[in-house]
Amino acid sequence: MLGIKNVYICNTEYPTKPISTLLMATQSKQKIALVAGGAGFVGSHLCRRLLSDGRQVVCIDNLHTGSLDNIRELMDDSRFSFIEHDIVNPLPRLGHIDEIYNLACPASPRHYQAKPLQTFFTCVSDTYHLLELARANDCPLLQASTSEVYGCATQSPQSEDYWGYVNPVGKRSCYDEGKRGAETLCMDHHHTFGTRVKIVRIFNTYGPRMSVDDGRVVSHFIVSALRGKPLTIYGDGRQTRSFMYVADLIDAICLMMKTNDNVTGPVNIGNPDERSIDELAGITLRLTGSASSTMHHPLPADDPPRRCPYITLAQTLLGWQPHVSLHDGLLQTIDYFRRVTEKE
Repeated sequence: MLGIKNVYICNTEYPTKPISTLLMATQSKQKIALVAGGAGFVGSHLCRRLLSDGRQVVCIDNLHTGSLDNIRELMDDSRFSFIEHDIVNPLPRLGHIDEIYNLACPASPRHYQAKPLQTFFTCVSDTYHLLELARANDCPLLQASTSEVYGCATQSPQSEDYWGYVNPVGKRSCYDEGKRGAETLCMDHHHTFGTRVKIVRIFNTYGPRMSVDDGRVVSHFIVSALRGKPLTIYGDGRQTRSFMYVADLIDAICLMMKTNDNVTGPVNIGNPDERSIDELAGITLRLTGSASSTMHHPLPADDPPRRCPYITLAQTLLGWQPHVSLHDGLLQTIDYFRRVTEKE
């Protein structure tokens, strides 16, 4: 089996090494997992979990929204490798891979709307390249899809058999339609070539290592509260989301990868504890002890009024359900952001 050395490619912080130094022979029987987007919020948690489970991990990220800070302490682990690469472009030769996890796409509206063309092509092109890699290695690919495929849903909670209500030409469509296209690619590749694919639709996730400035509601509320700045609420605040702590998501991803090859999904992964944005603001202010005020701005176009997952399939198929309460998850996330902001 081929193992992957701990090297860094096209990275300004570390010396560039030629691609020929990537591969080394090893007698290790550890599985090799490729995590695309592994320096991002969710990806960095997944890299840690896979290492803990005895995997060798190859992390690929273009660092557009990911950060080396998220994986810095992993760099000294001989089982971990980082490659700076944009997988919109063809992948470098990597040797044998046993598992592929595709998390490579900006997930916050602020980031994906700032670069809509890049977002759409990341969703589609990187999925195609990783599907080809999965096919070549006869290994499973787990596709991180999103609840955004349901758009401004006309039913709630949203179940996997609901086709969604998406504006294909709106400001959010680069992400919504990009992820829908990625799901289509996965299933077409599966039906055409027998490629082993597994699709999870991830609902709003939060936790440590979220970016301070990503604009997502949990990070924005916490950072604003800690800095004593107003919390921005879009619309009247009655729109709902269902917030899942990142550790629960990672459990579900790992369980999904372990399923039989005939399990392709899609499977909703989320916490059905539905809360209004106003309620989240109040909880955040209470847990941070902040005296910050709230201010309202107009609701952005195509912002979903309700978002809540129907998770019966995940419960029956994976034996999974979320365990971390919003209260406990927010406390851990607040503690993380408190440490980050104290360094500023």
